[in-house]
Amino acid sequence: MNHRLPSFALILAMLLWGSSFIALKYAINEMHPVWVIFGRMLLATFCFALVFKVVMKFRYQAGDWKRLAIMSLCEPCLYFVLEGEAMRHTSAGQAGMITALLPLLVAVMAWFSVGERVNRNMIIGFATAIAGVLWLTLAGTADAHAPNALWGNFLEFLAMICAAIYSINLKHLSSRYPALTLTAFQAFCGAIFFAPMLFWVPIPESVSGQALLAIVYLGVVVTLGAYLLYNYAISKVKVTAAAGYVNLIPVFSLLFAYLLLGERLNGQQMVAAGVIILGVVISQWRIKESAGAVGKVIEDENNTAIVAVKG
Repeated sequence: MNHRLPSFALILAMLLWGSSFIALKYAINEMHPVWVIFGRMLLATFCFALVFKVVMKFRYQAGDWKRLAIMSLCEPCLYFVLEGEAMRHTSAGQAGMITALLPLLVAVMAWFSVGERVNRNMIIGFATAIAGVLWLTLAGTADAHAPNALWGNFLEFLAMICAAIYSINLKHLSSRYPALTLTAFQAFCGAIFFAPMLFWVPIPESVSGQALLAIVYLGVVVTLGAYLLYNYAISKVKVTAAAGYVNLIPVFSLLFAYLLLGERLNGQQMVAAGVIILGVVISQWRIKESAGAVGKVIEDENNTAIVAVKG
């Protein structure tokens, strides 16, 4: 196997996820997040329907419905409810920075779910990163990009918790089902989940071509492309190799937010962003020197591994 392919897939997936904050921001400026997410899921489902025979090439294993249900409930369902609402209150750049917490959250989930030991550096790193997030949030002032950053960033943090639970279950399932099948299943469940909500949110009076293009990008390029790339890569590489790539998401999101939305972080927020990254580095420092990697979950016993992902 060409070992460069999974690495390239991960980098491209992180770039697409980093850009998704900007596309989501464009779309929700004109319509309720539920319409945006439903459109995204519906488009992805339609794309998978075109290759239905390929998607259905799998062998179901008894009992997997529980993991499939938890995986899909956490992401895309609850994840996008939280992130869609978060983007109404905070900036794309700040939301992107919060994704840097994902590897640490995954480690905490590993500790709760399978008793994976959390070492001192993980605890220090997690505390440092959380402090950075609070500083990033409180150092900003309300503006058009972030009218209520405290609430928006908290919702994005809850979305990351959902992503961590999703990742645990995904890695287990990725050894049993094709990446295409799992991605299609997520898109279909997302469309079903969000469809009834349309009756409870206002119908947009008018939608620009830019907003529609953003939804198409989210549904076809991000939901379809990024998840396929990620699901493929995570079935090929170890958790320790994949976890580090997650930290590219806030870098890409800040870059795109600056270039496309004109968002700016003030001096304190730039330092706070550095504190978040420092916390992640501290948490992984001991991990790289020993076998206790972020998200490594007793693979020899149950073939389960964890990696964090942005959805």
